[in-house]
Amino acid sequence: MATVHFTRWLAGVAPGEAVEIEGQTVGAVLEHLFAENATARNYVLDEQGQLRKHVCIFLDGERLAHGAALAAPLRPQSEIYVMQALSGG
Repeated sequence: MATVHFTRWLAGVAPGEAVEIEGQTVGAVLEHLFAENATARNYVLDEQGQLRKHVCIFLDGERLAHGAALAAPLRPQSEIYVMQALSGG
């Protein structure tokens, strides 16, 4: 079972605490979570179901490539962190 964490910057749209969810990929786990939280889905994914450009995902401490993040396979105790990508100087 994977544990999903959202940064507190997303507290207004996502669960405030870690959530444990079954799934084989990052995308499958997030879809289970989004079934109960459409607001979080609309923030994280675009209209085509792709990761929005201002969101990045870390899996077990490694930042996932943006285009491949949702298809990334999970281990039994994976940790997923969903966060807002920041830029600027």
